[in-house]
Amino acid sequence: MADIDLLKREVKALTFDQYGTIVDMQGCLTKVAEQYLKEKGWEGDAHRFVTWWRRTHFENSMIDSLCNRGHTPYREIGHRAVSFTLDRAGIKHTSAEVQMLVSEIEKLTPFPEVPEALQRLAGSYKLVILSNGDRDMLDAAKPYLGHTFDATVSVQEAGYFKPHRKTYEKTAEILDLSVIQCMHVANHAFDCVGAKAAGMRTAFIDRRKRPFGETPHEPDLIVSNITELADLLS
Repeated sequence: MADIDLLKREVKALTFDQYGTIVDMQGCLTKVAEQYLKEKGWEGDAHRFVTWWRRTHFENSMIDSLCNRGHTPYREIGHRAVSFTLDRAGIKHTSAEVQMLVSEIEKLTPFPEVPEALQRLAGSYKLVILSNGDRDMLDAAKPYLGHTFDATVSVQEAGYFKPHRKTYEKTAEILDLSVIQCMHVANHAFDCVGAKAAGMRTAFIDRRKRPFGETPHEPDLIVSNITELADLLS
């Protein structure tokens, strides 16, 4: 674990991944999918369906960044991912149904401990959302987050999905800080690795009790939830 006193002195902003770190993406989307899939007469596992959906979306967003042919909106990639997942499951669907499922991402609610923990951290740091979501999607989601953040940054500002280094560098630039003055907080190892490689401090939210994995870009902190982060930093 990093020197906590040093982090408290040097870190000025905490940037948070939104999908899966602040909001319970898997849990909320599974509830939506359960109802939809039931109406479709599909008897498979809704949790697994959402996992397929999210993995497909992630793979396609990484391909988009690596191809470097211009940034594709998160919503568009989401439509493709949901349509592919429905096809894979053998479920007939309409474009309106695909759009409905993706629009639910704008209504995801936070993990239970998040609002109170963020309130504690807000007294010492600038709190910022840094998300792969589109600007308009993130704006629509604000009423559901349980906290008013100091700033919201979409990767559209940099033109690449996380974990491309430009997303983290652009965020620090927008905040008028150096990357080392920012700590990125995420539930995803790839996001922490990308932020650390770009020069940020990082905190891994290990909600699922998984090993982080070997990497030269280990997180400064590993905690089980945002409350533990607040216990250390506030």
